[in-house]
This record gives sequence, structure tokens and C-alpha cells, in this order.
Amino acid sequence: MARTADGPTEPQLATLVAEAPAGDEWLHEMKLDGYRLLAHVHKQQVKLLTRHGNDWAERVPSIVAALLGLGIDDAVFDGELVVLDDAGVSDFQSLQNSLAAGKDGALVYFVFDLLRLHGRSLAELPLEERKRELATVVPKQKKKNVKIRLSDHVVGQGPAFFAQACRMNLEGIVSKRRDRPYRPGRSADWLKVKCKRRQEFVIGGFSAPRASRSHFGALLLGLYDEAGKLRYAGKVGTGFTSASLREIHERLLPLVQAKPAFANPPRGAEARDLTWTAPRLLAEIEFAEITRDGRVRHASFQGLRDDKPAHMARLERPAPL
Repeated sequence: MARTADGPTEPQLATLVAEAPAGDEWLHEMKLDGYRLLAHVHKQQVKLLTRHGNDWAERVPSIVAALLGLGIDDAVFDGELVVLDDAGVSDFQSLQNSLAAGKDGALVYFVFDLLRLHGRSLAELPLEERKRELATVVPKQKKKNVKIRLSDHVVGQGPAFFAQACRMNLEGIVSKRRDRPYRPGRSADWLKVKCKRRQEFVIGGFSAPRASRSHFGALLLGLYDEAGKLRYAGKVGTGFTSASLREIHERLLPLVQAKPAFANPPRGAEARDLTWTAPRLLAEIEFAEITRDGRVRHASFQGLRDDKPAHMARLERPAPL
């Protein structure tokens, strides 16, 4: 287990599957659309660790203050940093905008696991026991201005819960074995089922802007194959705002390079007016499908991801249950 003396530093991850499990040995949570953070609270100090191991405490002081306000001297929480829209649904673009502007007033930290409390590790306890402990520290709150909130769950009824999530236009659900300990890394004890096709892609360049578009026309996307080679996966030219066009362009300019990082870069007419960049940035993309030759169709940009390293971007395929 990746951990320090104060608790785990690497989160447990869910495996993508095509259908929600049906048995009562599973509990199910709505899949939140934000940044995963492990919160270490120890002697009035807080660390908020991303999946990449970066501490975001200085970026989100209101969340730090709210965690300290719980009055707990020693704890490790697992949760998701989000911004909620008017319907109470997590919105990744709004989260991106808040963080880019340095405004954390709208940020909420939903906690769904408790790995340490009062100097005692809880990681070996069954999930259901950890959640009972969590509910004693972070009770359910109905107020809209609460910064630390308990993530709800249901026991059993996985397919029905998933269908409800999709009717609500949510990203999907996460299903977890009630009786298992916390194990950092990906396993079949936690499963995710998505209502929409969506994942991270590496940005390997951009095309020139046309007509009234500024900064760039589309981002060039890529995914790493099993051999570790970056494969071109098409373009995304929709889903941007004027602010995101400017911000992404500014972040890409220092990464410009003479040659493509793709093992199979676009050729001929498709390669006109392209600028290549080092594969350092990740884009969250929603799309309809990926063609047989590995290109995304009907892609829409959702935001940049700063919580994961680019080399992790591989095509997600549902695993068999």
C-alpha cells in the first residue's frame, strides 16, 4: 500500500465495466465529475493529494478551512472536489473555471471513505464499517453552503440505480463491495459504469484557427498503446469557450516542438496548418464512439486534467464482470 505514517497516499481506483452489478454485496454511489483528492488532516495541518501526488491545499483554502472546522485532529478522507450546477449536479467545466480563476467559493468536497481516524488506521475494515465511521464525522447536510459533504449511497439495486443516474444525465455510478478493505490501485472491488463515453486524451498539437475562431481550431488527441507509443486519435474542435481557448493556447505554446510525438501522425491534407506539442497535457473528452482506426467521433472538450500524468492516457475498455 502506498502510504506514509499518516495514511495512504494513493487512492483505490475503479475498473470500468459495461453493466452495474446486481447483488446485495455491492453498494452504489453517483459518479462525481471532479478531481479525486485524498485529504490528510493531522495536527491542524491539511494535505490534499491528487492522484499524481500533488498537494492542492494552497489552491483550495476554503476546503482546508472546512476540514479543519470538523474539529478532527487526525484523519484521512477519500473524496471528490466538485462544483455543483443549479440542479445540484457536479459540473467539470465549472470546476475548471473556478480553479483557473483562483476562486474557490463554489467548491465542495464530497467525502465517500474514511481511511484513518484519531491515530487508528481504518483501511483494513470492510467498506460498510468505514462508511459508518465516516457518517459520525461528516453527518448528512441539506444546506447548500456546506463545503464538506457526505456522498450518499444505496445498497443493492445496481442496474436500477444506474438507469436512474443516466435519466438524470449524470456521468454514471461507482459500485463497491461492501465487505472489502481499502486497497490503493485498480481492482475489481470497485467498479465504474458510465452513461456516456468519456475519458482523458493526451494533447499532441493543435490546428490553426479559422473564420472567427481565435487561438486554435482543434486539439490533436492521442492515446498510448500497449507498447507505450502515442497513437493519433483524431481531433476535438467543440466544447470550448473564449476563455478556455485562450488558457489552453497559453499552456500549449511553451510545449511547441518541431516534430509530432504521435507514432502515426496525420498526413497529407489532414496535416496542413498543424502545430505539434510535447504530450504533457491531458484533455477530458466526451465522444460518441472510437472508429476501427482509433479516431474519436463527435468529440466534445470537457476540460483539462491537472490531477493525472499524461502517460496514463490509454483507451478505457469495459472489463468483463
